[in-house]
Amino acid sequence: MIIAFMPLRCGSKSIKFKNIKNFCGKPLCYWNLESLQQSLVDKIIVATDCSEIENIVLSFCFSKVEIYRREARNAQDESSTESVMLEYINANTNLSYSDIFVLVQATSPLTETKDFNTAIFDFQTNKADSMLSCVRIKRFFWDSKGAALNYDPQKRPRRQDFNGCLMENGAFYVTTIEKLWKEQNRISGNVRIYEMEEYKGIEIDEELDWHIAESLMKHYQSTRLHNKALSIKLFASDVDGTLTDGGMYYSNNGIEYKKFNTLDGKGFELLKQAGIKTAILTGENTAIVKDRATKLQVDYLYMGLSREQKLTRLQEICKQENISLDSVAYIGDDINDELVLRAVGIGACPKDAQACITSLPCIICLNRCGGQGAVREFADYLLQNTNQN
Repeated sequence: MIIAFMPLRCGSKSIKFKNIKNFCGKPLCYWNLESLQQSLVDKIIVATDCSEIENIVLSFCFSKVEIYRREARNAQDESSTESVMLEYINANTNLSYSDIFVLVQATSPLTETKDFNTAIFDFQTNKADSMLSCVRIKRFFWDSKGAALNYDPQKRPRRQDFNGCLMENGAFYVTTIEKLWKEQNRISGNVRIYEMEEYKGIEIDEELDWHIAESLMKHYQSTRLHNKALSIKLFASDVDGTLTDGGMYYSNNGIEYKKFNTLDGKGFELLKQAGIKTAILTGENTAIVKDRATKLQVDYLYMGLSREQKLTRLQEICKQENISLDSVAYIGDDINDELVLRAVGIGACPKDAQACITSLPCIICLNRCGGQGAVREFADYLLQNTNQN
C-alpha cells in the first residue's frame, strides 16, 4: 500500500491558519490533496488537531482522504514532523512494514500528480530506503570565511555549463513504514533524489512567499488553474441575481413575478445534452422557482437554503453522483454563494455580482448581467472548453 501523509495543525505563527487560507482560489492544502487524489497513492491521511481544518478537507469530497486527529502534544510549535508521523504509525497496527509512506507538505502547493507518480515509481524501481524532493539551483555559494563552496572562482563557468547544486525543497519525502519506524526519521539508508523544476523550490513560510508562489502557479500552471472544464460533471446555479435580474415584480393584486431569460434555458438544455447534470440551489422557496426548474428539467432542486446549507446540499449531490466538488461548476452573485464558489472546481458570477463575489480569486467574471444570459455565457464557456457543444 502507498500512504500519503499530510500534517495540518491549527497553529501557525507566521501566517495564521495558512493551511486553509485561500491560495489561487482554493484553501492551500487543497492543491496537494487534489494532486494526490489523482496519483498512484492508495490512501491520503490528513493529520490535524483542528475541527475547522477537518471540515474544510472533508468538504473537498476526495475519496482517498481520511482524517487522523493528532495528539495535542505533537501539534506544538516545537513538535517535530516525525513525532506525528510516528504517532500515526503507532496508532495503526494494521500497517505493513513494506507499505510506502509519503510525507507531503501543504506549503509546497506547486507539486503536481506527475511529481508524486514519477517519484514513487523511481523509489520502487530502485529499491531505495528513502527519497526527498529537490530543485537544482544554479547559484554560486560561499561560506562566511570567503571560500567558494561549489565552483572555482578562477574558472567561473557559464550558467549553461554549470550543474549547480541540489536544494531540498520540502515538497515531499518517501520512505517505508519499516525504515521510518526503525530510524525515527524521514530520511535514512540508501537515499535517492527526485529532481523537480526550479520554480517549485518555493516553500510558503512568510507572506512574501505566498505572493510569489501564487504568481508562479498562475504563470507555470495556468492549465491546472483554469482548464478544469474537462472534469465538470455537474452544473449548479443560484436564482435571484443569476437566473433572474434580481428584481421583484408585483401585480396590483400582490402576485409576485420573476423575470427569467430564454438564453439561460437553452444553456441548461445544451449542458444536459452534453451529459452534464444540472442543479439549482437557492434561498428562494416559491412556486415560480419550482415551475422554472421543472421546465428546465434540472436534476436537482433545493430551495430555502441558507449560506451554509447550499454547500451542504451540494456535497450531498456530489456524494450521490460519486464525484468531488472539483467536478462542479457553479454560478452565483452574492454573499450566500461565497462558500460554494470557494469550494467548487470552477466558479463564475454575473457582471453585476456583488463585490464580495467578483473579488474572489480565480472567479470568472462574465460579461452579461444576471437574468440577461449570464448563465448561458457560463454554459457556453464550459462546453467550448470540453468540445462537447
